[in-house]
Amino acid sequence: MIAKPKGRHQWARRMPCAPTYFRQKAQRKIVESSTACPPETHPLHSRTPGGVSPEILTSGSFGYCKSILCKVRSVRMKRRDFFKHLVLPVTIALQGRVYQKRWGNIALAGTHPLNTLEKANEAAADLIIIGGGTGGCAAALAAARNGRRVIMTEETDWIGGQLSAQAVPPDEHPWIEAFGATRAYRDFRSRVRDYYYRNYPLTAEARTRVGLNPGNGRVSRLCFEPRVAVAVLQEMLAPYVSSGRLTILLEHKPRSTQTQGDWVKAVTVQNLRSGRELTLTAPFIIDATEPGDLLPMTGTEFVTGCESQKETGERHAPAEAQPHNIQSFTCCLAMDYVEGADHSMEKPHEYEFWKAYVPSLMPAWPGPLLSWVTTDPLTMKARRHNFDPVNEDRMGGGLWTYRRIADKRNFVEGTYAGDICLVNWPQNDYWLGHLYGISPEESARHLARAKQLSLSLLYWLQTEAPRPDGKQGWPGLRLRKDVVGTEDGLAKYPYLREARRIRAEFTVFEEHVQTEARMQVTGRPRDEVQAAPFHDSVGVGSYRIDLHPSRGGNNYIDVSALPFQIPLGALIPQRIENLLPGGKNLGVTHITNGCYRLHPVEWNVGEAAGLLAAFCLEKKSTPRAVRRTAKLLEEFQQRIQAQGVEIHWPKLRAR
Repeated sequence: MIAKPKGRHQWARRMPCAPTYFRQKAQRKIVESSTACPPETHPLHSRTPGGVSPEILTSGSFGYCKSILCKVRSVRMKRRDFFKHLVLPVTIALQGRVYQKRWGNIALAGTHPLNTLEKANEAAADLIIIGGGTGGCAAALAAARNGRRVIMTEETDWIGGQLSAQAVPPDEHPWIEAFGATRAYRDFRSRVRDYYYRNYPLTAEARTRVGLNPGNGRVSRLCFEPRVAVAVLQEMLAPYVSSGRLTILLEHKPRSTQTQGDWVKAVTVQNLRSGRELTLTAPFIIDATEPGDLLPMTGTEFVTGCESQKETGERHAPAEAQPHNIQSFTCCLAMDYVEGADHSMEKPHEYEFWKAYVPSLMPAWPGPLLSWVTTDPLTMKARRHNFDPVNEDRMGGGLWTYRRIADKRNFVEGTYAGDICLVNWPQNDYWLGHLYGISPEESARHLARAKQLSLSLLYWLQTEAPRPDGKQGWPGLRLRKDVVGTEDGLAKYPYLREARRIRAEFTVFEEHVQTEARMQVTGRPRDEVQAAPFHDSVGVGSYRIDLHPSRGGNNYIDVSALPFQIPLGALIPQRIENLLPGGKNLGVTHITNGCYRLHPVEWNVGEAAGLLAAFCLEKKSTPRAVRRTAKLLEEFQQRIQAQGVEIHWPKLRAR
């Protein structure tokens, strides 16, 4: 519901660019005409900063004239004032740069209620999504395509999360090209390839390749540049932004919430550029932030770090709970290699510390962190990595090709000076602290140190790293700030592997998905055992339980897991009625987070949450009631399957 302006001439006075003559002559006798100008598209309720309907900015003078005609019908305006008002399109065209500068971090959305008067500090929608990462975008897409009006905020200036702002190429299972993900996620992957086909000078051979992998990285069948993910996601969301169904607020961070009993009533976000605060209200709210920021703000019960073995019964859980024992995070960077050039950077001020640092972990790390020798996650023994930006493809692979996002051989000669490699390696995992549940000052200190670690790794690679030819360092390695879109050359947001997790109606334990645990529970052999079936499944995923070294001094935990389902119960908090998780903050444990944290699963979680909110609005129900009512649950599962969400696996082997 959009509030009407109150007070004599108030709507005109609040138009910062309204001419004086218009402000003086406007009269309060407003008649909303449903035929000529419906309330939701009325120019008085749909303003950009200049007091002009947003459709003007995309529809040219014709759209502007149409909005003025609506004003003529709804406000007593003299004819000469009508003609005077027609000169404003020229002003709008000339002030376009000012408009972008002041409101460039807000994706204005046609007729959305957010686009009211410039000084408005409230906005309403059917669904508020806080966090525009992988899960947040999937949730927005799902809710908008089901007719719901959505406001999505994002802390950085790039949507996409893991896929873009965190600069992490997708970690996926081997069947991703055919099944095991939602239709929308596979559409995203297809659009990434199509984006390269349409916009990049591919070689003739690459252009005819059905399964194009732009980077030929080994981590995924589809390794691509972060900004391509941003472009594709914007393309997927564009129809809903243009129609006014979706508003995206970039560079906005949640600051506070309002709750009433077991309901979240509003979330206040702050524009990180201007400091302006905006209070958002909706019947349903999705927390798709990377750390799960809304959980403590709303009083939603949650868990951090390791649960105790007594609580979960998990074989890999510690005897006592360790709430601060959280997985390492990583500040990723992109680099290329230019043979014969010297791109050596200035020595990072913490370089000597990180060069000498030997991790203190159990089981023990084999030596200095800045080394080619790390712990093998599977065997826990020392493992030596290959690295050679020139000859690595002929060496059978190594760190250079592992997360390579641009293989210059795929492109016409001269397109790239060299391959582009994304650095998310064991050597730049940071586990000396974490980023949430602590003071802002301590969080900032750990983030700064994690950035120093990544820059120190690059400096070591440029200057001191042992080479296969007996030399030291590759000075031709170049930090590609442009690839990640930042001044310091590090990803816009750290890659968080673990978030706060809701205490859910149902929590996924190790015994539900881990291969040996399932064999023990079911008595079935390895080639027959399957993950626990969930009657309320709203998606599927597959990945090993992959835990990186953690704050508490634990080395890797990397064990086999079975292709699993995502239970609806893991998306429903134990108490709060209208807050849903939209990413890694669902009802899993520290252990099972290891297989539920990757890109396709986060997308599925977000998409399921968006679909659930839309379904509850239609049925005038709650998520809890949907799960507990057999008829509603069956209808919801049929609905999401019709929209391409897979909720069952065929029989597959363990990973």
